[in-house]
Amino acid sequence: MAHFMDVHHGMQGITAEQLRQAHQADLAIEQEENVHFEKAWADPESGTVYCLSEAPTAEAVQRIHERTGHKADEIHPVPLEV
Repeated sequence: MAHFMDVHHGMQGITAEQLRQAHQADLAIEQEENVHFEKAWADPESGTVYCLSEAPTAEAVQRIHERTGHKADEIHPVPLEV
């Protein structure tokens, strides 16, 4: 499976607890699309949230995010890593 980095904008003021809850919501249903959300990061000041996942497609990642109420604004494949 491939890795994807997705980006969410407009989440100014997000707290660590809100980020944890959003990540947990994704984890709760990720297996339904054969996705695994590995980690999430946030910058409350800019309102940007990043999520790293392993998934069969970017569309599978987006379907999970849409179902949990936080659609990604961008999803980028990450074909190389060290």
